[in-house]
Amino acid sequence: MPHPPHPAHRPLLVRAPRIGAVLASALVLPMALISPPPAFAAESAQAFHAFLPEPTGERPVGRATLHLVDEEREDVWVGGPRELMVTLWYPARTDTGRPAPYMTEAESAAIVRAQGLDLPEDVLHSGVRTHSHLNVPPARTDDGFALVILSPGSGHNRIWFSSLAEELAGHGFVVAAVDHAHEASPVEFPDRLITRCVGCGSGEFAMGAVNRADDVSFLLDRLTGPDPAWRWSHLIDASRVGMVGHSWGGAATAETLRTEERVDAGINLDGPYYPPTLEGNLDKPLALIQNDQGHVWEGTEEMWPRLEGWRQWVRLTGSGHSNGIDQGLVTERLGAADLYDPDTWRSLYGDIALEHGLALVRTYSLAFFDHHLRDGDQPLLDDPEAFHP
Repeated sequence: MPHPPHPAHRPLLVRAPRIGAVLASALVLPMALISPPPAFAAESAQAFHAFLPEPTGERPVGRATLHLVDEEREDVWVGGPRELMVTLWYPARTDTGRPAPYMTEAESAAIVRAQGLDLPEDVLHSGVRTHSHLNVPPARTDDGFALVILSPGSGHNRIWFSSLAEELAGHGFVVAAVDHAHEASPVEFPDRLITRCVGCGSGEFAMGAVNRADDVSFLLDRLTGPDPAWRWSHLIDASRVGMVGHSWGGAATAETLRTEERVDAGINLDGPYYPPTLEGNLDKPLALIQNDQGHVWEGTEEMWPRLEGWRQWVRLTGSGHSNGIDQGLVTERLGAADLYDPDTWRSLYGDIALEHGLALVRTYSLAFFDHHLRDGDQPLLDDPEAFHP
């Protein structure tokens, strides 16, 4: 079917009047913004429970974790073989089985200790309820499941993508979220816990985007190649692959589309564009969901005319930098939002209701990948504002 036409050279979803401070120009967010806020009232520990939004799809969701080591590529940040931690969400055959925790106990404890929280150390392990079940058998498929890869922002753990991942998996996608080693924190590997984001303080974001694109190529080799890392990899349709990236991950998404022929379409969740991405044209579908706080990331205006394929530029009314991930909603549901400085909160999450903002990103992403990877008829992409004023 024909793709929706290119929109005019303006963001869709007309924004509300500008309010508050703009986002900081650097990609690196302080640890206090990446993790729960620096203090909770002591009584909060007794009721520390947050529930992720339920997926709207009909399929149950399974979850599995992979540790991948690329012995042929040296880690650009610390040397040694390049390592990745990957979480898979997928359509499941059954909704029975052990519920998947949110973060690992070690990751949760690292955040609690680093911020000096007066809370049990496992609060982000057992206190946040997901809608996934661990290692349950996947659903049967005759045609294979399209794959969507998720690349988080600077210093962000991949698990903050859980709501988006569960939504896509519930509608029949396999989803793979990647923690790029030393670009996220804290991240638990089988033999250690990494709590320092070396890449975050380097300033080498352009190089990091290229490095992440290489990570994605390696991930595709291990998921769809002759030596698959996942026991059910044969259910993935390697001819239908998309990618979503937040912030630094958004830059990596554009670079991956440029260099990796196996990735067909991508969404940039409020991220910049760097060379070498900016040095050529791109003929694959790419959407940008931009914040509504008046900050336009580096390379955004320059990249737009270089997009020769399907393209869309959406400014999400009232949003901040991180409305596409769970972090703000989890913080709010734990009663901790008022511990943020108001300008900081607005920069990150804007003024939109957090569950609504996350729902809009999930709805758009589902429509985007259903259309571009499965040829689904999605009128939403013709005029997003008509569906969500």
